[in-house]
Amino acid sequence: MPSLLPATSPATGPVLNRSLTLLFSITCALAVANVYFVQPLLDAIAQSLQIAPGLAGFVVSATQAGYAVGLVFIVALGDLVNRKKLMVCQTLLSAVALVVAGSAGQWPLLLGAMVTVGMMAVLVQIVIAYAAALASPQQRGQAVGTVTSGVVLGILLARAVSGIIADLAGWRAVFFVSAGLMVLLAWVLARNGPSRDLPRLAVSYPALLGSLFELFVTERTLRVRGVLAALIFAAFSVLWTSMVLPLSAPPLSLSHTQVGLFGLAGVAGALAASKAGRWADRGWGSRTTGIALALLTLSWWPTAYAETSLLALIVGVIVLDFAVQAVHVTNQSLILAARPDAQSRLVGAYMCFYSVGSAVGAAAATQVYALWGWIAVCLLGALISAAAVVYWVWADLMVAREPG
Repeated sequence: MPSLLPATSPATGPVLNRSLTLLFSITCALAVANVYFVQPLLDAIAQSLQIAPGLAGFVVSATQAGYAVGLVFIVALGDLVNRKKLMVCQTLLSAVALVVAGSAGQWPLLLGAMVTVGMMAVLVQIVIAYAAALASPQQRGQAVGTVTSGVVLGILLARAVSGIIADLAGWRAVFFVSAGLMVLLAWVLARNGPSRDLPRLAVSYPALLGSLFELFVTERTLRVRGVLAALIFAAFSVLWTSMVLPLSAPPLSLSHTQVGLFGLAGVAGALAASKAGRWADRGWGSRTTGIALALLTLSWWPTAYAETSLLALIVGVIVLDFAVQAVHVTNQSLILAARPDAQSRLVGAYMCFYSVGSAVGAAAATQVYALWGWIAVCLLGALISAAAVVYWVWADLMVAREPG
């Protein structure tokens, strides 16, 4: 098997400054928004394309399926090719896919376009791995947390912005606006992205993919943290995919703008979770994970009152977003520290778990709501969250029992 060693000489010292960190954060925010801005639009898309409301969640699932494909076949390229060029290409291809999605008149065409949108959105993982590699080892967790805060803002603000645009100009306009932003981002990255690339591997693409799958077998931290990612993002997707359905239905009958604004409720909690990277740098990763998972499970209690108390829903959203992002940042900090020579592949492998969890959660949530209503959705989310707590306890006990 070819040696997985850098083909170029190592970079001399960390080069991640504040302006580059800001650019990376903005890039992540815009890229991840393409995955999440569709959630407040599900009812409008279902009515426009004349499909059953219970099938609307498959728009999210199609995006996540594309994301999973991109995680396997695209993110690993960050260890093989020029990262700046890869980022620009992904951004431009995202713009094309978004235009197709916004123009789609048939359900299959929209799903196909969203698969491509999801594939290109893995730009987020390439940027996070790039930031971690450019940072010093002592600041790696903090860098991941800071850039991930851009991801959080993109996820949460995407819903609010898409709701406003949809109320003003229809759901298709959301896709066209995002496509324009992608073109602008590609120009900015081409002009202001990192001027120096990082070491690249001297291997073929098939060998690179083979090493990606080997990481699942050899890296226990990746496996444990990956399972936690699948569970927490399944719970996350259960809430955010289905929440639009009871809020837009009578008696609440909220507009797309009002539904989207609930994304703002989670900003404070999720941004606070960006500090989880610093906690991981200090060796508090396991403690942070346990507390956050307990909060995630408890968050479904106030969320269950969404149909009668919007204030309770806001509390639930804040707690849930804090918990999910705290675990997510901790996960990434720990796996990137485990193998600094395989940053992109580790992130890609880890996010495969995320994508599977998100896709399953999205599909299950809309089906459960259609069959049994909002309380059943919250029970589903709580059970998934509790399963994450149980798994974390088991994994922690197994580590404690290991010799030496």
